[in-house]
Amino acid sequence: MGLILRGIGTAVPERRLSQEQALALAPQMVAATARQQRLLRRIYLRSGVDGRHCVPLLNAPNPSTAERMRHYRSEAVPLALQACRRALEDAAMEPEAITHLVTVSCTGFSAPGVDLALIAAVPLRPDVARTHVGFMGCHGALNGLRVARAFVEADPRACVLLCAVELCSLHLQEGWHPDHIVANALFADGAAAVVVAAQAEPGSEPEPGRPCLRLRACGSTVIPASSDAMAWIIENHGFSMALSARVPGLIAARLRPWLEGWLAAHGLSVAAIRHWAVHPGGPRILGAVLESVGLDPGRLDGSREVLRRYGNMSSATVLFILQRLLATPPAAGHAGEEPASGLLGAPRAGAASGPCLALGFGPGLTVEAVLFELP
Repeated sequence: MGLILRGIGTAVPERRLSQEQALALAPQMVAATARQQRLLRRIYLRSGVDGRHCVPLLNAPNPSTAERMRHYRSEAVPLALQACRRALEDAAMEPEAITHLVTVSCTGFSAPGVDLALIAAVPLRPDVARTHVGFMGCHGALNGLRVARAFVEADPRACVLLCAVELCSLHLQEGWHPDHIVANALFADGAAAVVVAAQAEPGSEPEPGRPCLRLRACGSTVIPASSDAMAWIIENHGFSMALSARVPGLIAARLRPWLEGWLAAHGLSVAAIRHWAVHPGGPRILGAVLESVGLDPGRLDGSREVLRRYGNMSSATVLFILQRLLATPPAAGHAGEEPASGLLGAPRAGAASGPCLALGFGPGLTVEAVLFELP
């Protein structure tokens, strides 16, 4: 049975910070020496991020986790709602058609949560089946797509709305700790949603101008002896990132051997992948993927461009990259040039067909993959 992404929608907060502004607001700048300020500047300006969108920052110094979660409850829902409405509009689908709602987030918790708020606000039917994928990290949207695929395969009449919303700026961390400094330099806020449904008939196409990414397969692997390499920890003052310097080396060494075997099981090779949607955890993560897989650097231009414009929005980021792929015709040897009307709401311009691979990395150290086909 064919499975397609019928619509994609994205949203970011109105407030945008340049990387210079983000540096000035970094908690570490308050008591930094001149030498430390120079080091912070180098880290921020080499992060691959030119700017990011953020919800209003909390006024209290070093807020408690409870205060951060209250802010999450008030700010996450409007952002998620924008993304969902745009995805439904993009799919030319009425909310009443949605049978399943999958929400994804690793930056906040509440019950009742974003899922129930979306049911009331979109609005969706009260009998919509809801599932939350929580605390999975930057690859959470790919986990959500696996859940959506299972629902549609179990019932071809199912139509799934998946929404990933992340408010990473709520978890800015104080203290002169390398992991905190790097995370503060990279992470941002955003939401993305997709509508997933069965293809009406084998070989049939969606309406002209609609997304037509076909989901072929989902894969996952845990890299051995890597559980200490990446972690996302709930502490008294927000969620804290632990990111070992070993991560790029682990990806560079371990990604291709697994990827070759997984793709071969689906009749493909690494060389056959036409489009790459790699979660941009940071420049070193993208560099490790290039090294492991042996790609020309231009093949990850889409990932770098989303990182540059929006920062690392955790689980939502890879859906921004997929939206950009659908909106942009690729240049020779590159993933694509800038859409003329911008990423949000950009018209689709006929991206070249072929296999598309989405990759994400998260605590574990875990690799998540989703294989698509652009007809």
